[in-house]
Amino acid sequence: MRGASSAKWVAMAAVVALAATACGGGNSDSDSGNDGPVDKSGKVVFDNGEPQKPLQPANTMESYGSAVIRSLFQGLVDYEPGTGKIVKENAESVTTKDSKLWTIKLKKGWKFHNGEAVTSKSYVDAWNWAAATKNNQQNSSWFADIKGYEDVHPEKGDAKSDKMSGLKVVDDTTFTIELVSPVPYFEYKLGYEVFSPLPSGFFQDPKGYGQKPVGNGPYKFVKWDHNKQIEVETNPDYQGSNKAKNGGVIFKNYSQPEAAYKDLVSDNVDVIRQVPPNDLPNYKSDLGDRAIDQDYSAIQTINPAFYNTQFKDIDVKVVQGLSMAIDRETITKTVLQGTRVPATGWVAKGVLGYQADACGEFCKFDPAKAKDLIKQGGGVPKNAIKIQYNADGGHKEWVDAVCGSIRKSVGVECVGDSKADFQADLEARDNKQVKSMYRSGWVLDYPFNGNFLRDLYGTGVAGNKGAFSDKKFDDLVKKADNAKTLEESAKEYNLAEQQLKNTFPAIPLWYYKVNAGYSKNVSNVKFNQKGDPILTDITVKQK
Repeated sequence: MRGASSAKWVAMAAVVALAATACGGGNSDSDSGNDGPVDKSGKVVFDNGEPQKPLQPANTMESYGSAVIRSLFQGLVDYEPGTGKIVKENAESVTTKDSKLWTIKLKKGWKFHNGEAVTSKSYVDAWNWAAATKNNQQNSSWFADIKGYEDVHPEKGDAKSDKMSGLKVVDDTTFTIELVSPVPYFEYKLGYEVFSPLPSGFFQDPKGYGQKPVGNGPYKFVKWDHNKQIEVETNPDYQGSNKAKNGGVIFKNYSQPEAAYKDLVSDNVDVIRQVPPNDLPNYKSDLGDRAIDQDYSAIQTINPAFYNTQFKDIDVKVVQGLSMAIDRETITKTVLQGTRVPATGWVAKGVLGYQADACGEFCKFDPAKAKDLIKQGGGVPKNAIKIQYNADGGHKEWVDAVCGSIRKSVGVECVGDSKADFQADLEARDNKQVKSMYRSGWVLDYPFNGNFLRDLYGTGVAGNKGAFSDKKFDDLVKKADNAKTLEESAKEYNLAEQQLKNTFPAIPLWYYKVNAGYSKNVSNVKFNQKGDPILTDITVKQK
């Protein structure tokens, strides 16, 4: 996911959420859609999950929290569904002559949910706060491109300042961003939630605002019943292009994806993001034309934790061999019912710079070659691996299948290491407690190949939970970031991706597809390139 829209970890093979009665009632109007009269005050019930962190834009790096953050905040730009083209939202213009000094002009009239005006200072203060070491935001490294980041977030020692020198407020609707060096795709990055503005009251009570956020987006916060649901309502004063066509959203939690699917079939939840594996064979017949099957830009991998004793000094041939021991074609066709496409590289489909065969032979099933590579590399320590995953995400079936393929192909013992839920899984990664390997799902934050490369495998970046580091890769990334044009940068990132064959920071498994559905209570349900339903477009039928 997500660095954009959320350096965002994907929770699911299947996402999870709790039984709900369908839509909120009241105040039906005479507007009609293709399926009859619409209730503009009706609320959409969406299966989600408990966010890992407080609802602060720079502190969210997983799909549950980012879904809520996106409903509450709207930044400078967004992306057009289907094409990934940039759409100006709070920004009137984003301009640069050299890809190093950027000028932002804001549209007038935008307000936070508490009535406070959104100004240049709202952005500059938010970014400075998010970047500062003392505020411990998960996504602080997203501001590392900006001049002066090292002063507020030094690698060692105390901060020299609480403001990045590269940010300057010109007036209420204009500010400038000076980068350390040119980044030709920087405007794309601005669509990620980490770059959201914050109201002035946030800085006096960040903890309180993390529980009761005040944003500037299409929905306003109502309440958060922890481990149960989060409720938002439509913001009638919203100035963006994506105004809500419903009365709000209830983000519901489930302990198991199978329960969410059963409630979808019985119309007790309105939209689910992913059908669980056991229900994939039947969901199209269950739902009819309310079943959704489409590609989106996300990838599933399994990643070694290079900080643990097993993988710290591992020969890359061992990891390459483990990759070649996995029968992706069979697993995606059988266990995953054809709902995934075997991966051939580290970048998801549908983004600028995607290349079809970056992984080469190492992503092809070849048990004999796999066994030989592992032997050449000195073998797997203790001849056994574990794959960590979250039990609430519908992963057990495919993890068991991957382990079975590895055992059969190369004789390495392999078992799943189940964590109770996505929060526990993420905490283990954050605290460097992964015993062997972990499953990693990543959805685009912005539609550019660098998001799947620099933001996951660059030394020290927020998304690099396995502590991978390769100087040659970092140098190629730097060269890509310094390219003169967006297209040239994407080509240089192609070279950086090809370097990953030599280091294997992660084993690519498959590209995601949206296999989802919606209830009879709603219509106009569409999913975007990030695999998320476009909540603002959903209409609730009048009862």
